[in-house]
Parts: sequence; structure tokens; C-alpha cells
Amino acid sequence: MTLSLGAIVDALGGELHGERTQQIHGLSTLALAGPGQLSFIANERYRQQLADSAAGCIIVGPPLAAAAQARGACIVAESPYVYYARVTQLWKRHTSPGRPAGVHPSAVVHPGAQVDPQAWIGPLCVVEQGARIGPGTVLHSRVTVGENCRIGARCILHAGVVIGADGFGFAPTPEGWEKIEQLGAVQIGDDVEIGANTCIDRGALADTVLEDGVKLDNLIQIGHNVRVGRHTAMAACVGVAGSATIGAHCTIGGAAVVLGHLQLADRVHISAASVVTRSLLQPGHYSGFFPIDDNDRWEKNAAVLKRLHDLRTRLQTLEKRSNQSTSP
Repeated sequence: MTLSLGAIVDALGGELHGERTQQIHGLSTLALAGPGQLSFIANERYRQQLADSAAGCIIVGPPLAAAAQARGACIVAESPYVYYARVTQLWKRHTSPGRPAGVHPSAVVHPGAQVDPQAWIGPLCVVEQGARIGPGTVLHSRVTVGENCRIGARCILHAGVVIGADGFGFAPTPEGWEKIEQLGAVQIGDDVEIGANTCIDRGALADTVLEDGVKLDNLIQIGHNVRVGRHTAMAACVGVAGSATIGAHCTIGGAAVVLGHLQLADRVHISAASVVTRSLLQPGHYSGFFPIDDNDRWEKNAAVLKRLHDLRTRLQTLEKRSNQSTSP
């Protein structure tokens, strides 16, 4: 399968420098692309790779347009990475069969569930009583949607996702643990994508909510009564404990943890492997790494660490005064 450069820019826009009839038979990285392939460069730090690349055509931003034209064919776009993403979508539309609709024969759908005729329920999926699946939504193999959970339009749930398992709720007693029945459900908005084997727990009383456009990677745990705002994205192995509220347009790096009942404002960005132990009410980029230790000593060290910058400033002031007092 091939696409001409002309067909690509006709579909997606951009400024083509090269022959419209040039054929592209694949997409590849800048370093590995060959003469018949299309690649992209989104960061000027890789300018040398641009010069060395054998790609048939490269997507670049305006700052690299001259260098790209000197090398060969290029497409100039304001955001090369976004343009590349749209090229991948265009490529898939031309190389893959259309998205199916209906219910695979091996899936189990409760008669009381509502599945839009334009949705696809894949092999070995289970959709429980009262669940609702919106138009254009795709459930890949072995997805489970629990009772009364609702999934909006054009969502993608990858293999093994579980929506609406019980949240982790137990009351301690002298004899052991008393189960707290989880009486809420899960509400998922439109255009949400959830990676393989991710679990979204149902709420204890109110529902767990993922708003429109949320993107979750594989192996993520979202606890009961969590609310995730629009267009927030989380990388693999993130854990969000119960009743946390995460704002819109946030990003959470891989293996980060957000403790329960905390609030993250809109546009908060958490570095990978960080542990969020307090609410973050201002937008910004936050990181938190600390070696594991005996808890009492860890708490003392953590308290000192929070004051480290102030202590450094005070030390510098004292050193400056000392130097002034001893100078001739």
C-alpha cells in the first residue's frame, strides 16, 4: 500500500516541498527511515539526524524548514508531532479494514444491557446488566463492563480492561474485615481510551467518573469514587487511590501514585514514579522521589528535606557575612 505526498497534504494540510506524485510506502523513525518512507522531527536538538536521514520525506516545523528542504522532500507543519499523529491515522484508515460493529459470538451481553448498534463488543467480553455502551465504542477482547456502568461514544477499551469491579472497601472489626458493598457505578465520557488490563473501580456510593477525552495507559488502577477531568493522560502503572479528584489536562508519569482524597488542579503534571501525598492546587510540574527507609526516620528526613532550600540560603548568607567580617 502506498500514498502519494500530494494525497497526504490534500487530506491533512501542511506545506509540501517536493513532488506531489512521490509515493510513500511506510512510516518510520528518523534514523531508520528509507527512501520510500515518511518520518518527522519535532525537536531542533535532532537537527543532525535530519541531515543524515535517508527518509523519502520528513515532516518538520518552520524553524527546520530550510534545513529540511536542503536535504530533500519535506512537509512543513506548525506542529510536526501532531501532524505525524494524523498521518498515522490516515495510514491506518487506508491499510486496515473499517472498524466493525456488533457483538462477537463469544461475547456475553446481558439482555438488560444497552449496546449501541454502532459499537463493537469483541471476543470473550462481558457486559453486565444495566451497562450502556455508546456509538462507535470498541471493546477489544476480554473486556468486562460491570452492572450499570456507562461508556460514552467513540471510546476504545483494550484487552483485559475491567470497568466496575468493586472498590476496595472494608471496615475493620476485632474479628477481621467487614465488606462495604460498593453501590455506585462508573461513568466514562466520550473519546476515552483505556489501555490493556487497566481497572476502574465502581464507586462506593457516588460513581467513579472519567470525563471526555481521558487517555489511560496499560496496567493502571483507578480507585473507587475517583474523578478524572477532561483530556487528562496517565502512563503505565499509575495508581490513583479512592476519592482523589484529578483536574483537566493533567499528565501523570508512569508508576506515579496519587493518594486518596487528594485534589489535583487543572494542568498539574506529575513526574514518573512520584508519590503525591498532598493536594496540588496550582498548575505546574511536580516531582517527588525519596528512598525507602524506616518510617520514623523517613518522616524526619522528609521534614528536613522540605526545608533544605531555606537552610541553604541561610548558610550562604552566614558564609557571606563571615567572609565580609574577615576581609582586610
